Amino acid sequence: MGTDFSIRSGLLVLLLLLGPLTVLWPVESSLIAPLFRDVTVAAGLDFLHDPGIKGQFNMPEIMGSGCALLDYDGDGDLDLFLVQGTDLGEIKSPTGQVGLRQNSSRPGRPPVRPAGRSGHRLFRNELIPSGRLSLTDVSTKAGVDRNSYGMGVAVGDIDSDGDQDLVVTGYGPDLLFRNNGNGTFTEAGVEAGIADPRWSTSAAFFDYDLDGDLDLYVTNYVDFTLAGNKRCTSATGENDYCTPAAYRPVPDILYRNDGRGNFTDVTSQSKIGSIAAPGLGVTVADFDRDGWPDIYVANDGAANLLWINQRDGTFVENGLLSGSAYAMSGIPRAGMGATAGDYDNDGDPDVLVTNLTREGFTLFRNNGRGLFDDFSDQVDLTRASFRSTGFGVGWFDYDNDGWLDLFAANGAVTIVEKLKGEIYPYHQLNQLFHNESGGQRLREVPPVDEPVLQLSEVSRGAAFGDIDNDGDIDILVSNNRGRARLVQNMTGGRGHWLGVKLDSSGPNRHGIGALVSLHRRNGPVLVRQVHTDGSYLSANDSRLHFGLGAEQNVVRLVVRWPDGREQVIDRPPIDRLLTITGPERPVRQD
Repeated sequence: MGTDFSIRSGLLVLLLLLGPLTVLWPVESSLIAPLFRDVTVAAGLDFLHDPGIKGQFNMPEIMGSGCALLDYDGDGDLDLFLVQGTDLGEIKSPTGQVGLRQNSSRPGRPPVRPAGRSGHRLFRNELIPSGRLSLTDVSTKAGVDRNSYGMGVAVGDIDSDGDQDLVVTGYGPDLLFRNNGNGTFTEAGVEAGIADPRWSTSAAFFDYDLDGDLDLYVTNYVDFTLAGNKRCTSATGENDYCTPAAYRPVPDILYRNDGRGNFTDVTSQSKIGSIAAPGLGVTVADFDRDGWPDIYVANDGAANLLWINQRDGTFVENGLLSGSAYAMSGIPRAGMGATAGDYDNDGDPDVLVTNLTREGFTLFRNNGRGLFDDFSDQVDLTRASFRSTGFGVGWFDYDNDGWLDLFAANGAVTIVEKLKGEIYPYHQLNQLFHNESGGQRLREVPPVDEPVLQLSEVSRGAAFGDIDNDGDIDILVSNNRGRARLVQNMTGGRGHWLGVKLDSSGPNRHGIGALVSLHRRNGPVLVRQVHTDGSYLSANDSRLHFGLGAEQNVVRLVVRWPDGREQVIDRPPIDRLLTITGPERPVRQD
């Protein structure tokens, strides 16, 4: 014990000599290699978010923006998409009027948008064929550098041509970037029927009616307009951003796809429009395990919603009855991000919702029938997240041990008291939680062990995927009024793994909504769902990832395609990516 104390004491002295790093808990041990490293500069990711701040504390400024990981050019590696803001005064409000220009009265200058870097940004990954993680900005060439006040992004193949398309939500009309299959996109939001002008946030592609094509769910927030901007103050009287309670909530939207990438608003007939709430996060999964996708929405300061699919084109809201509308306190929390995943390996999707500082994150554990318990305290999550305002979030097995861990991108929305006087006093530390004791505890990884967790920024979006194709999951983080961060997983060979990519020859080419079960000789069955949604304003890699730990004997993979077909692959090889193309075609090893 004396030796351990000396090591920790010496490390603490060294940290104090190196710089003003705040240690929020006792140092456990930092004599281990970091799990992650920031490769933003090394990879060539040059993106600065511009919220268009004019000193008037317009609410959209503090809420954006998101990011996505996708293989837009189909070359086998993940590319990056970053959602940009702009001058709110140039954006049409929900009433159709161009916003009023406002003079800047806030101390400090907002970051200057680099010349030629306005609009949304797309970075092509040069990993294939170069073998090196390197990013090239192809935004202008690809045709996605459109100016809009962006919030979120959703990824899906809307016309079943094999190419991933993009929807960008925001304040003002939503955008649809159709992938032309030649490295370029065409913006077609109006033509496709999705250019709703209300303030939209997160979105999700999924096949709600199981007709073989991807439909679209868009969360809407509140009825903010520049002309109706309200003055709000912090607890100590300074001008600050309002909470959503200052404005009326807006119903979400459900669009039905006609199979060719054209959408019809079915919000009313599906019953989704029966409730107006300040929606921020959305995640889709088969929560009651009836074979049909359901929708979970995190609402800011209102009850969260669980839309149960009735299998006839309609949904019933079951949040309160299911136990997932509120945390155990029964009081609405400021739900921001939402993610679904089987963190306890019992075969059903559990839900994690990020909330405001002094509320703590909420873990809703599924009992397998779409009924939930607030399990946050039991896994020690409430205490660890109490100091954070969480946004982007994801379940992912960062160390390949077979259990889903958790990452949260944090950043305040109202002035942090101890940061008062700074130009942008909203930054916080992001958090990583390790799943331990078979889902019995989510232990926070101390920032002293991880340099990337020592960065205090105003983080918003988080997207998850294997960007360097080395068998572990990396993270793309977007920061409000800051630079995006690319965080590379360095766990390497700490555990075996298996990647799964679905590539059907029919509609819904990437198998969105399919369930894949991995049966091992030792340990519980691992169940993953193919999706790109979740987190906050962001979209993830559609490829599935299974951490296997020391296990080298996978008995079989079972794929349940969205149309109900099942496909069994006996004794699949491990430590590689398998492409599964449907029962009628062979499995390919990449």
